[in-house]
Amino acid sequence: MYSVMKEIRFCYGHRLLNYLGKCRYLHGHNGLLEVTIEKDSLDELGMVTDFSDISKIVKKWVDEELDHKLILNEKDPIIKAMKEYDQPYITLPENPTAETIAKYVFEHCRNQGLPVSQIGLWETATSKAVYRG
Repeated sequence: MYSVMKEIRFCYGHRLLNYLGKCRYLHGHNGLLEVTIEKDSLDELGMVTDFSDISKIVKKWVDEELDHKLILNEKDPIIKAMKEYDQPYITLPENPTAETIAKYVFEHCRNQGLPVSQIGLWETATSKAVYRG
C-alpha cells in the first residue's frame, strides 16, 4: 500500500452547543488538515496521486467553503444574527467538533472521486482528530 499526505491550513471559528466547557463560546482556530490518499499501486509516473491534484480538489474547496467562516451546528440560535449581519458561516447537522469537521472534509473528498483514506484535523498544536472511511 502506498500513501501520500498533503497539509492544508485554514482559519475557522465555531462553538459547541450543550457543552459545559469553554468551547461553548464562539472562538477560532488555525486549523491544519492532513489529507491522506492511499492506493495499492502507483500510476504510470510512479505516484499515488499528484500533490497538485489534491490541492485543486481539496485546498480550493477548503479556501472557498471553510476558511474564515464560522462552522455552526444547524440548530445554533446565532445563525439568525449571522444572516442579519451578512456574516459567512456554514452549518453541520451536529456540533462542529474537530471530529465532525474532519468527516465533512472526508466526505467532500470522496464525493470528488479522491481515494482519501483519512482526514486529520489539528485544531490546536497539540490536539488532533482523525476520520477514516
